[in-house]
Amino acid sequence: MENYKKAYIAGGCFWGMEDLYRVRPGITDTEVGYIGGENDHPTYRNHPGHAEGIEITYDSKVTSFKEILDYFFRIHNPTTIDRQGNDLGSSYRSAIFFQNDEEKKDAEEVIKIVDDSNKWEGKVVTTLEPYTTFWPAEPEHQDYLVRKPNGYTCHFERFDTSFI
Repeated sequence: MENYKKAYIAGGCFWGMEDLYRVRPGITDTEVGYIGGENDHPTYRNHPGHAEGIEITYDSKVTSFKEILDYFFRIHNPTTIDRQGNDLGSSYRSAIFFQNDEEKKDAEEVIKIVDDSNKWEGKVVTTLEPYTTFWPAEPEHQDYLVRKPNGYTCHFERFDTSFI
């Protein structure tokens, strides 16, 4: 268990991101929730300033933080401010919540690689925000697309090759 780490990201509606990450090599658990906002114990109806994010538990002997970020930039559009697909507002911002200086440095490096690749038409607007508290979402939001396979998502693999 000492190899297990957590990563916190947001890139639009949390259902779609969770569904894609859950099957990635080295990912041992995913949970959707709220992060980076103003209130304690946020809910779907009351989460001012919070992003819809996911907590990813991963085995660092199988995958790395940089590899998680590489996939992150392949499954959502990091060039739109407060928007993914039809979802609008700061809840749907692209954000990486770093837990330490090493994660922040890794995120900065991956963002530069993504920008330099010119695969996206615009520049990355993903925010780097210090980790605060991750608040799990209500049970009906957990594993949503497993329970409702035809449910809404705006996430898909846009590039079949990695950035890093």
